Amino acid sequence: MESRFQSHRHASLTVTAVLATATALLPISAVASENQCGKHKDVTQLLLQKYNESPVGLGITSQGGLVEVLTASDGATWSIIVTTPDGLSCLVAAGEDWRSKTITPGPAA
Repeated sequence: MESRFQSHRHASLTVTAVLATATALLPISAVASENQCGKHKDVTQLLLQKYNESPVGLGITSQGGLVEVLTASDGATWSIIVTTPDGLSCLVAAGEDWRSKTITPGPAA
């Protein structure tokens, strides 16, 4: 029998996998044509200076890209960037009111 913690962890991993897959499948060329791309250092520096955002999570795609979630310390804004293996970073999503979710283990079953 699966414990509540394991089922919550599984659900969390599933959501994370879906987000990473969806982000990885976004057409980088479409985003690049909107001038939302640049060197990783330049993109992250701009997000830090303009929105006070810094990385809070990251993952590697099956194609070798780096997916990063950046948020302002107060959660007012957030951004998701994908960096290709050749170093091109592109903004793929941004928004407001970021909420971090901590999964706490429940009692063992």
